Amino acid sequence: MSARDPIPATLPYSRQWIDDDDVAAVVAALRSDFLTQGPALPAFEAALARRHAVPHAVAVSNATSALHLACLALGVGPGDHVWTTPISFVASANCARYCGASVGFVDIDPRTRNLSVDALAVRLAQAARSGRLPKVVVVVDFAGLPADLRELRGLADSYGFRILEDASHATGASYLGRPVGSAWADATVFSFHAVKIVTTGEGGAVVTRDAELAERLRLLRSHGITRDASRFGETPEGPWVYEQQMLGYNCRMTDLQAALGASQLRRLDAMHAARGACADRYDALLADLPLRLPPRAADRKSAWHLYAVELDPGATPPRAEVYRAMQEAGIGVNVHYIPIHLQPDYARLGFRRGDFPNAELYYASTLTLPLFPAMTPKDQDRVVATLRAALRAPAASAR
Repeated sequence: MSARDPIPATLPYSRQWIDDDDVAAVVAALRSDFLTQGPALPAFEAALARRHAVPHAVAVSNATSALHLACLALGVGPGDHVWTTPISFVASANCARYCGASVGFVDIDPRTRNLSVDALAVRLAQAARSGRLPKVVVVVDFAGLPADLRELRGLADSYGFRILEDASHATGASYLGRPVGSAWADATVFSFHAVKIVTTGEGGAVVTRDAELAERLRLLRSHGITRDASRFGETPEGPWVYEQQMLGYNCRMTDLQAALGASQLRRLDAMHAARGACADRYDALLADLPLRLPPRAADRKSAWHLYAVELDPGATPPRAEVYRAMQEAGIGVNVHYIPIHLQPDYARLGFRRGDFPNAELYYASTLTLPLFPAMTPKDQDRVVATLRAALRAPAASAR
């Protein structure tokens, strides 16, 4: 087997949790009169809105589409500036480029791994002097831990930008006692990819308190078309009439996906509890190893989408060696994420290594361990024992 060949993992870094109720919900949708654009979608949206204590939820085909449409609905276009964090999936930055805007990055807080409020404040002051303030800042709740949203809202109100919260990792998480999406951000995006907290296979959603923004999102996800006669520019000739009122896209979620999502949402508390228990147990099992464990904060509750540790370069073998050893043992570790500004496509835009040192330092040492609701204590013991061997650390004493 060559160094480039993928090694199958018997224990993946994440895995969806599908039960009989989920299967029954999808079967019921399959046997209904609607496979798409039927009643399951608004039912899922209503459940999602209730869960996140917000009046409007707009479900779409995936979270990348959700970010793109949210940028459009917030008025992002050519000549605008959108800032985000380097530590995220590329979609958090690409969404601005889809709209013709330029992308900028703000370094992370090494403590939380989220966008640094202090670094943002410095950059905003500089941008105000040069007249290049952002229209939107995409704030990422990395690994499921909500960002410093209260402080970010204060900066947004002072400098006049909109907050688009990328909570793709944070469905059901909470901040200052309230669900993410319910306050602080102008719009919040969730992902329902197969490895996320709640899955619809593929899928995403935008939640907002702004009724006009929600209506723009609904138009954008379906070709910019409405059949609501009250919104027509002319008196309709008959009931078949529809109007394209803006240039939109086909980003609709099917009823099959929505039925699965609604079923999954009913189990969200149980899935959160299982993820949290897994994270707590990892903390205890890994306490004696030369690792920096994931951050915690008393004023917010993580959804625990990822359990990402940081290796101590001075006390452990190189990360690539540890990664390889884990994969060869069938443990599906991963790395989240390569900083966006280091991608070749972003290098062509002028970004360079060294631009965001905290993000680069984090990336150089991070490793994501398996974590998912159906993970057993035996699974975790196997992960920890394999990691201990890969780090060449002695076995822990009995506790």
